[in-house]
Parts: sequence; C-alpha cells; structure tokens
Amino acid sequence: MALDRLDALETRIRDLVKLVQELKRKNALLEEELKAARQRLAAQDDMNSKWEKERMDIKARIEKVMNEMELLEGIEDPKEVAFD
Repeated sequence: MALDRLDALETRIRDLVKLVQELKRKNALLEEELKAARQRLAAQDDMNSKWEKERMDIKARIEKVMNEMELLEGIEDPKEVAFD
C-alpha cells in the first residue's frame, strides 16, 4: 500500500516537473515576443515622431506661402484715390 502511494506521488511529481519545464519554455518564448513587440513599438514611435515633424514643417511652409500670397494680393489691389 505504501509503495502504491509512493509511486503515485512520484508520478505526480514527474508530471509537475514536466509542467514547470513547459511553462518555463512558454514563458521564455513570450518574453522574446514581448521584446520584439516593444522594439516594433519603439520603431513605430520614432516613425510617428518623424511624420509629426514633417507635418509641422509642411504646415509652416504652406502658411508662409499663403501669407506671401496675401501680401501679393494686397500689393496688386489698386487703391482708389479720390481726385478733387
């Protein structure tokens, strides 16, 4: 009877060891995936920053051109002068 219980305990311990090994393996894989995802996120953040800077540069250039056009329109408008 005691040997049967010991055998059952030994089997359960072996199963637990296998389970722990499998969980460690899966954890290592998940850590690698997380690291890769963080790297992709960092790269995407860098790209977003570049796009935002480019967008702001383009906006500034467009505003400058529009202001210059407004100045030209102001110069080209003939001023009415009253001659008495």
